[in-house]
Amino acid sequence: MKIIPAIDIINGQCVRLKQGLFENKKIYSNEPLKVAQEFEEAGFKRLHIVDLEGALNRNSKNLETLNKISSSCNVEIDFGGGIKSEEAVKKAFKSGANLITLGSLAVENQNLTLKLLEKYGNKMILGADCNNRKIAVSGWEKTENWDVKAFISFYLEKGFSQVICTDVSKDGMLLGPSFELYEDLIELKKKFPSFYLIASGGVGSIEDLKRLKGLKVDGCIVGKAIYENRISLKDLKELLC
Repeated sequence: MKIIPAIDIINGQCVRLKQGLFENKKIYSNEPLKVAQEFEEAGFKRLHIVDLEGALNRNSKNLETLNKISSSCNVEIDFGGGIKSEEAVKKAFKSGANLITLGSLAVENQNLTLKLLEKYGNKMILGADCNNRKIAVSGWEKTENWDVKAFISFYLEKGFSQVICTDVSKDGMLLGPSFELYEDLIELKKKFPSFYLIASGGVGSIEDLKRLKGLKVDGCIVGKAIYENRISLKDLKELLC
């Protein structure tokens, strides 16, 4: 199982939220580049970078920070937040993103989403953020009446393979991921063998990661547990692959 550290950015600062609420913001560093370099030095090959301001305001706000990280670190970067047009995709790639996560856009504009998938292929990741199994959009401030499993199935049928699924209710709480949700989603591999599931939200211990690995989840994004020293980078090395 691939471990992917998260760097969430607001106003050029590395932060974490609780349950997606911006009023529950905690700043961990004023230097996201330094944080990224520490992850690279620890052996991580991929980073998950989210422009939280972009997600809320519907256009990318922290491309300069993305550029600084991509220019200084030899890691694969998947980037999301505020991607609402092909122009935004182009700007993110130009700023150093290797992969782009499409979340709200996949709900609000299916035609454009599929056009981007056709043009960029496996560089596009489906972002399936949910709350009580319903898809959440616009910086998690709104919930759509679309079941997360049905949402993922729809886009797997269209050709997506890599999916990041975040349970908003678990995010930043350190109380464990939505194991039952991921166990259910893994069933989709029977129909879609190329489905690559990345879990996100709630990881609070090494034991959580081992349990996800046991469920055959392909990857897991870890953020607050690292920043709060619940999991050390040294402890994570045994799970790196």
